[in-house]
Amino acid sequence: MANILILYFSRHGSTAQMANHIARGVESVDGASAVLRTVPDVSTVCEKTAATIPAEGAVYATLDDLKNCDGLAMGSPTHFGNMAAPLKYFLDGTTALWISGALAGKPAGVFTSTGSMHGGQESTLLSMMLPLMHHGMLLLGLPYTEHALRETVSGGTPYGPSHVALEDNGLSDHEKTLCRTFGARLAKTALLLKQH
Repeated sequence: MANILILYFSRHGSTAQMANHIARGVESVDGASAVLRTVPDVSTVCEKTAATIPAEGAVYATLDDLKNCDGLAMGSPTHFGNMAAPLKYFLDGTTALWISGALAGKPAGVFTSTGSMHGGQESTLLSMMLPLMHHGMLLLGLPYTEHALRETVSGGTPYGPSHVALEDNGLSDHEKTLCRTFGARLAKTALLLKQH
């Protein structure tokens, strides 16, 4: 069995929708299961404490969730061409996993949503890849053999799934397809790596 961790931060729900479609893609692969986790928000004015379990959505991620996963999909809304601060804050606390090499050799990929067509999707995806590379993870994207990537007029990049959230329009059919394809690709890769 391959356990794929889908770790994300979502302020308005678009990134959470993507995470759910990626989970469907993971679950479509025999022998793979999806684990959805989020991170708490951070405060800009003082130390913020979060309840142990959020009021809705996925539970908060722990370092053990990362350590025990066989693959990782990490998602964030785009904030000025970069990942959101809460996700970066969580990643900054993963030094012990980096020192131990707990994530080295595991497949990983990234996804994002933006409020505008040219809101920095690709730079955000690249920013999320950097810490995963430092952890020694094997990065996956979306190949152009996936027709939806060539046909989309909204979100979708070879670096990973993306969504353009204009006026709360929800995910397009192409965006949903790319999320599910990405989840399945990640799960299949994790299963292949576990066999060796």
